This record gives sequence, structure tokens and C-alpha cells, in this order.
Amino acid sequence: MPTYEYRCDANDRVIEVQHPMSRTVRTWGEVCELAEIDHGDTPPATPVEKILSLSFVAGSKPDAGPAFPGGGCGAGCGCHPG
Repeated sequence: MPTYEYRCDANDRVIEVQHPMSRTVRTWGEVCELAEIDHGDTPPATPVEKILSLSFVAGSKPDAGPAFPGGGCGAGCGCHPG
């Protein structure tokens, strides 16, 4: 399952949570529910911003190295012209 980081400007916190790609998270209350933490003094309806998403292929390890030999994401992408 993908991991996402959400930032709340109201309390200057960044929280990492996992949820399906099909789910849209928009509020501090939703982030707190997913992270199983109390929302504290920040109102649950306070908007949040998704700042990062990390996803790994099932069975892979975060330190497994590049998906293609030679690095990068493979031929034909924007970082490998030509």
C-alpha cells in the first residue's frame, strides 16, 4: 500500500500515513484517523496538503536499487532523452 505524507499549515505538522490510491485525504481529521492519533487542538476539518507519496512494488525493498540497470527509470522517459 502506498505511503503518503500530509502537511497541516495550521499546526506545522507533517504526518506519514498509508492508504489506498483510490482514497482522497483532504482534512487533518482524516489524516489523524489514518495515523491513529488524536487531532489535538487542530480542528478536524482543517485542510491538509499531500506533500509526498512513496510506493513500492509488492515484494521489493526500498533499498533494492534502481528498477533498470544503469539507473533512472528507463529509456523513453523525460530524464533519458534520445
